[in-house]
Amino acid sequence: MKDKSTPNLLDTLGELIPVISVDDQKIAFKNSKQTLLECLEAADVEVHYHCRDGFCGACRVTLHEGEIHYPNGEPLAFVNPNEILPCCCVPVTDIKLEIE
Repeated sequence: MKDKSTPNLLDTLGELIPVISVDDQKIAFKNSKQTLLECLEAADVEVHYHCRDGFCGACRVTLHEGEIHYPNGEPLAFVNPNEILPCCCVPVTDIKLEIE
């Protein structure tokens, strides 16, 4: 049984605003209904993509710092341990990315 005095992790995360560092930009991830890719696009950061669903892996970027979450489960495309697919993830903490 869940202890009601302990907040749900996702509820707590909903109150935080992770910051995305990419190149020389810092972007606040304010809309929890967006994917990381959508947030980057709104900030005019170019990320190559195809499927937008985690199947193809075209949007693969390097995660140097921080944690992300895949709300709909792990993507089907292969990713190395230091890579993420922004089309289907959201940041959980402040993150630092490298986009090639």
